[in-house]
Amino acid sequence: MDSRLQKRIALFYLGGVINAFLGLYVLLEGTSFMSREKALWLVVFFLGFAAVDFWFPHAIKKKWLADQEKLRAGQVTAPGGDSGQK
Repeated sequence: MDSRLQKRIALFYLGGVINAFLGLYVLLEGTSFMSREKALWLVVFFLGFAAVDFWFPHAIKKKWLADQEKLRAGQVTAPGGDSGQK
């Protein structure tokens, strides 16, 4: 796998961990310094983004594997939709 792709995946996982930590912190300590409703919305926000951050690397890997399979099968097309053959 390309090193840029691995770095991108690692950054998504790091963002997911940070968002999950912030969501749990607000869940446990948020009501001490803000209203309960606002804390709940922040928890939903952080945990929602954490879920996206953990789902995205899976989608990236899946697309990369599908592209690699197409390369092996010889079904690659040019970015413009042209196969490069005339």
